[in-house]
Amino acid sequence: MALPDTVRVKLSSEAAESISLTPVVVQHLPIRELIEHILGIAGKDEPRIREILLRGTLVSGASRFRWTGWQVDDANLREVLAGFPDPDPTLPFVESRCLRAILRGGRQSIDISREAGERKSLFQRSTFWNVLMNVVTAAQPAYIGYSYKNRADKFLREFTREEADRLRAASDAVRYSTLKDQIRSNAFVQAELYVTRRG
Repeated sequence: MALPDTVRVKLSSEAAESISLTPVVVQHLPIRELIEHILGIAGKDEPRIREILLRGTLVSGASRFRWTGWQVDDANLREVLAGFPDPDPTLPFVESRCLRAILRGGRQSIDISREAGERKSLFQRSTFWNVLMNVVTAAQPAYIGYSYKNRADKFLREFTREEADRLRAASDAVRYSTLKDQIRSNAFVQAELYVTRRG
């Protein structure tokens, strides 16, 4: 069966703590948007995408999507998938297009948007984001794939102990106290970096 232009989807909340009833919203979702949510879970794994479309259910973030499933025609599915980017390991890390960094390796990951990292606390000349990018670009980060969920290429940069200590020391430049405390107290060892393909 060919892919329809839109799919009638029931959306509901998947909040972890809720046993409470949440309203179900029905909407007609463009097929490209539904496929993009599926790609965020399955990547370009065609058998898995076909299985999800047939099953008619998907949890993405805090939302559950349900629709009447159907068998999909291989040629039509490949045509739609061709419109989405493929991973490209030849791409270099481009600092100016890096929009997000996740520090990993401690008790919890620390998610830092460029916007939050660039906000200065009072009397700071440099931002935490500037220091982070200086540390990251001291050695070329490794390409680790494409994130359909974030619409960005992913890179990984392992830190030396000295580099991690430098970042913890730079946490004073962070404006938000919770984020500052997380950076200061977590024993992270690497950064996962998200870089868009368009500036």
